[in-house]
Amino acid sequence: MAVIAVVNGPNLNMLGGREPEVYGTETWQEIRGRLEKIALDMGLELDFFQSNHEGALVDHVQEVATIASGMIINPGALTHYGYSLRDAVAALSLPVIEVHITNIFAREEWRSRSVVSPVVRGVISGLGAAGYELALLALAAIVGGEDR
Repeated sequence: MAVIAVVNGPNLNMLGGREPEVYGTETWQEIRGRLEKIALDMGLELDFFQSNHEGALVDHVQEVATIASGMIINPGALTHYGYSLRDAVAALSLPVIEVHITNIFAREEWRSRSVVSPVVRGVISGLGAAGYELALLALAAIVGGEDR
């Protein structure tokens, strides 16, 4: 069974309560539950990880690369300045999709630049929590050999 890593950066553990007018009211546990159901239906296993610390994220990205066939990553604020996380992602030989709940290009100017985007397979931004589901569907196609 293929493993897809789902990696979340700073403050994503606060979904549902953190700025609900920006990030919505759905909690990470609710999003995770939907992803687990989709993965089960597709015969995939998910490995979830979240940290507010860049070093912990780097360590996990490096460790999970030995078992994962693909990765979904939402770097949170590290999107804009997390060079060590960017370098860890760049070193991976597996497909990675970057996800953002909000449209980072329609917000403050400093949010419109991602240091991670140039080293990932694709980016989904601004589609809310559904972005995680779309990333999972895309990775299932990619790791299943149906890359389009």
